This record gives sequence, structure tokens and C-alpha cells, in this order.
Amino acid sequence: MRTWSDVKLAAVADAPPAPPEPTRRWRPHPLDLVAVVLAVVGAACALSGLLPRAETTATVHRILPLLLFLGTVIVLAELTAVAGVFDVLASRLAIAARGRWAALFLLCGGLATVTTLVLNLDTTAVLLTPVLLALARNLRVPAAPLAVTTVWLANTASLLLPVSNLTNLLAADRVGLSPLAYAERMALPQLAAVAVTMALLWYAWWRRERPVGGRFVAPARHVPADPVLHRTALAGCLLFVAGIVAGVEIGLASTVALALVLLGFVVRSPATLRPGLVPVRLLLFVTGLFLVVQTLGRHGLDDLVGNLLGTDGGTLGALRAGGTGALLSNAVNNLPAYLAGESVLPAGDHTRLLALLIGTNIGPLAAPWASLATLLWFERCRAVGVRVPVTRFVVTSTVLAVTGTLAAVGALLLVS
Repeated sequence: MRTWSDVKLAAVADAPPAPPEPTRRWRPHPLDLVAVVLAVVGAACALSGLLPRAETTATVHRILPLLLFLGTVIVLAELTAVAGVFDVLASRLAIAARGRWAALFLLCGGLATVTTLVLNLDTTAVLLTPVLLALARNLRVPAAPLAVTTVWLANTASLLLPVSNLTNLLAADRVGLSPLAYAERMALPQLAAVAVTMALLWYAWWRRERPVGGRFVAPARHVPADPVLHRTALAGCLLFVAGIVAGVEIGLASTVALALVLLGFVVRSPATLRPGLVPVRLLLFVTGLFLVVQTLGRHGLDDLVGNLLGTDGGTLGALRAGGTGALLSNAVNNLPAYLAGESVLPAGDHTRLLALLIGTNIGPLAAPWASLATLLWFERCRAVGVRVPVTRFVVTSTVLAVTGTLAAVGALLLVS
């Protein structure tokens, strides 16, 4: 079974020279343009004085560790995919399902959940999506249920650990919780969000698209093209997880894990290592977004968001914070929505801050621009020619955004 990782590794192996292809003009992706514009506008805000120098310095100091983590973990995930780790897992899951559609649903949902928790939501959207789509082709089953599984769980399964989502890193830092303490606080909300997601996935997508008799033909066992690289990448991921559990600073944990995997590629497949692996677009996007949102906050955005959040405490305050996060995420994007809400909530108001976080993690599903992961997922689906029914996706995603946010905020109130 030829998979995505095989194609990538084959590109760097010795092969007969191919006939020259026509030269194509390079055109930037729309997301590249958005990232550059944000970075330029953010820099202009800082240099012009619209964002005072002291606040600019504080913002830069806050995001540098986040940029280190994002840069290293995305490269780690990309190389892990090239080494075939995701392909091996997907094929093992399909074999373990023994041809049962319901079992495949549970296993694919579990894989998407674990990938999101450990390697962050963008990894699920960018790297796991093409793997599950290739699996759907190999199994000759509808691709839409597997595609929706990745994007929904990329968003809704991103609550448990600080590493699962950039907004989590910000929230954990704001409320002063260690990774384990943060996970303890968010365990029940995460369980509630995943339970709602899996239920809606089954009834809205998987059950409707199941093959005749609820059976499929199991694939052959996938063997990675380079077993040594596969084991090295797997070891790097396990080392990263162990570092997080041990309380190691996340940027350090991801950097050490990446160093191990890079060493393996230097020895086994040096041609794979190229500057394009570094997620420059994402780093520019995050940096510019932070500076722009900080500037807008000083010029009226904080007042608007403060009015939406209100001053209520208790259950009403938490529900209002979660709803505001979800609403703002679908209006603009979840990262600026969280930043704007965080700036007007007191640092000691942990319940409303975490409810806001829930809204900005689970809520951004109704609109394609509501989270970067959703945008990247649409791009991946389009690249391989998979079309997800738009109306059904928007309607069911809106239902999930509402019910998932309510369920997770309710669970948060139970442990607060």
C-alpha cells in the first residue's frame, strides 16, 4: 500500500532522471499573504507608537517561547509524518477494526484525539488529514466522515494539555498552572467535549455513510520505507510526551525531541531536510496577530469585548464567557478572540478565563476562517480533491460548536 510518507521518502531516493517539467511561476498562497500583511501591520503598530514600546517589549517577550515551541513541534510533526509514523498507525487501526465500520470510527476518532492532545491541533489538521483520506481511498469507503473527524477533533480535543493549542499555552500562563495542574482542571471539560463530538460524528456523518452491512475490506499492514527513521521519529515523539509529563518546559521538550529526529534524518535522509519545513507563515501570522490585537485593544476593542463578557460571575458568567469566545472566533478567528477576551478578564478569574478558552477552542467550527487548523484542513482536502458537503458541514459544525461549548463549560463548572 503506497502512502503519503512513501511518496515523500521516494522523492529523496536515487531514481532515474525524470524529463524536465515546464517552468511554473511561483504564486503565494492566500494564507502567505495574510501572514505577511499581519506581520507588516504589527510591525507598523510597534514602530509608529500606536502600541507603546513597553507593551511591545512585553508582548515580544511573551511570544518568543511560544514561537520556539510552535516552530519546533511543527517540524517534529512533519518529519514524523515523513518517517511513516502516522501511516503505520492508520493502517494498524484499520486492521484492528477487522472490517467493522463502527470499530474503525472509534479507532480513527481515538487517533485524531491523541494526535491533537500530544502534537497539537495543527498537526491533526495538516498531517493526519491526508493520511486518513488516503486510508479512505485504500479502503474504498466515503472520505467525508474521515475528513470531518480530523477537523472536528482537531478543535474539540485541544483542551487537555497546554501543548494541544496555542491558546492553551496562553491560558495556562495567565492562570499560573503547571501542565499537570492545567490538565487536571481541564480533564472533565475535555472528556465532555470529545463525547459530544464523537456522538455527533457518528449520527451526522459515519452512520449515514457506512458501507453495505457496515463492513469494509481491511488493508495490508503498512511497512515504513525506512524502519530506522520510523523508530527514531517514534522515539522523538515519546521523548516529547515524557518531557511534558515530567514538567519540562514545553519549548525545551520539543527542541530536544526534534534534535533527536533531526539527527536521524541527517544520517538516513539528509535531502529531506530543507528550509521549507520551518513554518514561517505560521510564525509570522502569530507574531503579527499578537501585535495587532494588542494595538486594537488599546483603541476600543477591549471595551467592546468587555461589554460582551459582562461582569457576571458564577454559572451565567462562565456561559457568557464561553459564548463570547465562540461568537468572536467565528466572526474573526479564535486566536484574536482569545487574546481580546483575556485582556479584559482579571487574571484571578480562572473560571471565566478557562470558559473563554473553551469557547475559542470548541466554538470555531461554524466558519472556515474561525481557526487556522480549519483553514489548513480545507486546504488539504481541496489539494487531494475531496469535497465535503458544505451545507451539511456548516450546519452540523454549528450544532457541535454550541453543544460542545455548553457541555465543556458545564463540566468546568462542576470542577471549579
